[in-house]
Amino acid sequence: MLEYAVLTFGALFAMVDPLGAIPAFLAMTPQNSAAERQRMARTACLVAGFVMAAFAGLGNIIFKVFGITLPALQIAGGLILLLAALDMLRAQRSPLKETVEEKAEGEAKDNVAVTPLGIPMLSGPGAITTAMVLHQKAGTHLRGAVFFACLAVVMALSYAILYVSAAGAKRLSPTFMNIMERLMGILLAALGVQFILVGLKLG
Repeated sequence: MLEYAVLTFGALFAMVDPLGAIPAFLAMTPQNSAAERQRMARTACLVAGFVMAAFAGLGNIIFKVFGITLPALQIAGGLILLLAALDMLRAQRSPLKETVEEKAEGEAKDNVAVTPLGIPMLSGPGAITTAMVLHQKAGTHLRGAVFFACLAVVMALSYAILYVSAAGAKRLSPTFMNIMERLMGILLAALGVQFILVGLKLG
């Protein structure tokens, strides 16, 4: 149970990657006050958490409708994790999280909370796929509850990180953020390989 909780928290936090979202978040809200940014951060995290929980909860239905098997999703999820990890190891924001066009659109909007911050920056394809794979791996109702608890903690922590960044943008260290980004990239790469190995074994 503890191993599953640690795996779930680590994978979800690395894929949501609130630290990596900070530069784009601040760049898209230069005219907003700290309080307005904090409200956007709260809304974005609520939206992202709801989207990921919905896809995780509807995983079985999605599998049946599209004829997808768990091993196939695990291999696909592992590949997505590896792609995201490579960008994180280079301290670059992955296109899996947001494209240049989405960021530019966000800079032109008055409120970026729902899009592009909530979707797809925090809950992009990689985060959604990871949530679906991890929830399918739960196997029991108790582990399923652990999954949703981990998701709630990840989104609460993401909100706290964005909340602090909104208030103290000038005091953030780019070097520290890059170091954390690379450390999470190593974790994500290992998780991606593990997902692929398990998927190949089950398949």
